[in-house]
Amino acid sequence: MEYLGVAKFNKPHGLKGEALVYPLTSEPDAVFATGRSLVKLDRDGVPMGEPLTIERSRAYHREWLIKFHGIDERTPLETWDRQGLLGVPKSELTPPGDDQLYLHEIPGTPVVVNGEEIGVAKEVLTGPGGQLLSIAVKGKELLIPFRKPIVKRIDRAAKRIELDPPAGLLDL
Repeated sequence: MEYLGVAKFNKPHGLKGEALVYPLTSEPDAVFATGRSLVKLDRDGVPMGEPLTIERSRAYHREWLIKFHGIDERTPLETWDRQGLLGVPKSELTPPGDDQLYLHEIPGTPVVVNGEEIGVAKEVLTGPGGQLLSIAVKGKELLIPFRKPIVKRIDRAAKRIELDPPAGLLDL
């Protein structure tokens, strides 16, 4: 069974066993619903340990607070890998649309501006202002806000990301 990461563990929150996670899904309300199970994943997406059942969850700024059944204090969460992934079986998720990619599909995707390939996407990073697309361009790294209107189009069939950057953004 193939698993996909749906959240990055950030840190324990409070004293009663809540975890602060950053969602990696466009449907956090459904994915983090009460009764749903998540499993810790290693760096290769392989499940580690038993599934964890969500007791309650709620949006908290740009992140989510999740309380799991059986974790009633902070101590167990302190041993978790910061930025470790929590996942679900791929079959339980809504497949991406024609204008979307899974996060694991982004590395290696060509990045195009005005019909010309300018580089290759490396990864999506989370910054204080939101998500950033890391692009390898002529031996250097560019960080571009990963949102509309700068991201003009994601073409799943052609596996490419089209940008419409403001003047000067690519010259930084």
